[in-house]
Amino acid sequence: MKSQKSFLNNVPTLYLVATPIGNLKEMTPRAVEILKEVDVIAAEDTRNTMGLLKHFEINTKLIAHHMYNEKQSSDGLIEMLNNGMNIALVSDAGYPLISDPGQVLVNRVIDAGYNVVTINGPSAILAALCASGIAAQPFTFVGFLGSSEKECKKQLEKWKNHEETLIFYESPHRIEKTLKYCLTVLGDRRMCLARELTKKYEEYLRGTISEVLEVVKECKGEMVIIMEGCKQEEQPTLSMPDLLKIVDRYVEAGMSAKDAIKKTAQEYGVSKNEIYRNYVS
Repeated sequence: MKSQKSFLNNVPTLYLVATPIGNLKEMTPRAVEILKEVDVIAAEDTRNTMGLLKHFEINTKLIAHHMYNEKQSSDGLIEMLNNGMNIALVSDAGYPLISDPGQVLVNRVIDAGYNVVTINGPSAILAALCASGIAAQPFTFVGFLGSSEKECKKQLEKWKNHEETLIFYESPHRIEKTLKYCLTVLGDRRMCLARELTKKYEEYLRGTISEVLEVVKECKGEMVIIMEGCKQEEQPTLSMPDLLKIVDRYVEAGMSAKDAIKKTAQEYGVSKNEIYRNYVS
């Protein structure tokens, strides 16, 4: 076991500094203070961070620490700590390590016996979750799903029976495909799509997956998906026309009619043969 008394020792420190996810007014005074006081700032993208530092008149030395140089950069940052320097780690937005580089460095710093201290600030995960209308706890943050259909569906299969709220990140050019995979694997459950958080065009789309799919083509900006967890209670009894609509939604999402009928029958406890007879009539 290791005990870290962050402010009662004179050990060099790695600060994990959360930065605004869109609105610069959400930068905390403490974050500005730390970024001015440390000896070095390690950034995911120095070009993006340079704009932030300029805005707040921060002149601290800036170096790159991204996924492509993480191991080599960590070596250099550990050496700086060995020399008594304090370091701040920032990502492009929000918290370092959350779908961003930093885990390798944090583990190395802890193993070396130095402090790791979080400077709190904006979080896209919590901002989207709290305003989503979906149960705020318990929740699981999954991050980005796999880029290929096979990878994405495999991950969704892993989570589909979990009762807690699920949170995903997604980019605008993949959002429609991802939601179609969600519809196919998870069923047509409630969700919220939050985009452009804290910015002028911030938007929350709340509804079922199929409802959000109807408008998602027009959506831009970085996105957070808040997905309702698996409901273990019995599904409500639906009329045959409603069941056939669900089959159609699955087919539109890319399933074969056979698989769509089978899935609908399983979800709602109805004979697949009965659905098939009505579907082809």
